[in-house]
Amino acid sequence: MSITLEQATPGHIPLIRDLAQRIWRVHYPPIIGKEQVEYMLDRNYSLEALQRQIEAEGQIFWLVMEHGTVAGFIAVSDKGEGRYFIHKFYLDNEKRGRGMGKRVFEVLMAHYPACREFRLTVNRQNYKSINFYFRIGFSIEHCIDIPIGEGYVMNDFQMIFKANSHT
Repeated sequence: MSITLEQATPGHIPLIRDLAQRIWRVHYPPIIGKEQVEYMLDRNYSLEALQRQIEAEGQIFWLVMEHGTVAGFIAVSDKGEGRYFIHKFYLDNEKRGRGMGKRVFEVLMAHYPACREFRLTVNRQNYKSINFYFRIGFSIEHCIDIPIGEGYVMNDFQMIFKANSHT
């Protein structure tokens, strides 16, 4: 499995938006409902929102490449002192469940050699993703409920991966 990460540019924003829409509309309706999916896509994956995340918020977007084809994307921000936050970790729908995510995480780690820890949040009902994160070495740090507007709340686990305990 030939996996690489290519840093996204603002020119990749439409590609990331389209990929997010395809992934979210399949994966998330059973977990959070179609209405919240559409709200969150508009809120977090519009062209303007993605541009703001890259340019103003400093998120680094990585395109997951498999044999030269985009297979997913990741967004990471540097929190200082070897601490990073993974905002997004998505593989296209047909790519999940075949070991690719673990390989992608290994490649991501190679891009952050000074990493001491990664954190992320994941919906508490997103069992497949939670179990994937457990398998690659994350643990639950605590529960977090984040109001996001229009009466919606993200009911998440914050998870942590400590790099030094996995080397």
